[in-house]
Amino acid sequence: MATVREKGYYHWDGRLVERRLPWLPITRTGIMLAFKKRGFRFLFAGAFLPGVVLLAFVYMSENLESFQAMIRSSDRLISVTPGSFKVFFTAPLFLWILMLVFAGSGLVADDLKHNSLQIYFSRPLRKKDYLLGKMAVVFFFILAVTLVPALLVFSFKLIFAGSFKFFLAYPWLLLSIIGFSAFLAVFFAFYTLLLSCLSKNSRYVMVLVFMIYIFSDVLFGILQSIFRTHYMALFSIRANIDQVGALVFAQKPVHPIPVLWSCLVLGGVCALSALVLNRKIRGVEVIR
Repeated sequence: MATVREKGYYHWDGRLVERRLPWLPITRTGIMLAFKKRGFRFLFAGAFLPGVVLLAFVYMSENLESFQAMIRSSDRLISVTPGSFKVFFTAPLFLWILMLVFAGSGLVADDLKHNSLQIYFSRPLRKKDYLLGKMAVVFFFILAVTLVPALLVFSFKLIFAGSFKFFLAYPWLLLSIIGFSAFLAVFFAFYTLLLSCLSKNSRYVMVLVFMIYIFSDVLFGILQSIFRTHYMALFSIRANIDQVGALVFAQKPVHPIPVLWSCLVLGGVCALSALVLNRKIRGVEVIR
């Protein structure tokens, strides 16, 4: 006679091994999924165009005699200064936003749509590891198109000049490049994840990421025409980032308002994002 056995739960006696970077697979997957989207590779490659243009100006500034007849301009027109790096970081903000529309819109929205959060947190993964993994996707793309080209341009400036004169003239510029790149990466990570967690529809989030950036600039223009005060620039994401960039690269701000106000506005967006993400991202406790 065959023995009938009852199904029961057998306790696992294995040893739980914690990884040092438990968020890394989330980041790697997010980056791979972004490159699989149609047209993203072309857009990502196009985001390096401002760096190529700046590098060309660096080369021309160090070989002015070869281009004098062609440009018929003065040395000041193509000279490379900290202001050139400030323009490199702030002028193509529209390109950075377009890139994040494809790379970051579904970071949280897709997980909410497929109820994947419980799968994530059923493993030894904490909420901060999950969020860091998602934010690192944005870090990767923003730093790839800002920090990496800027450091290359800075290095080539020294190589083309054949001296450290440029570095000695602006010894703080390297730290400004690194610091402002990190600032952009952190802000856009909070901005993107905030909007991504508001809906389960990633296409709706794509529209939000793009339109809120554009609408903030349009709102600034409308309010400034009504109230005739530069303080309306605080409603514009682009204008606030431009103000911070002017401070970091020691340039005159476009709008005559304290840069501290712009820092508070952008910091407020990050704080709001952290609050919303903390409430929206919920997991389960893993029994160890």
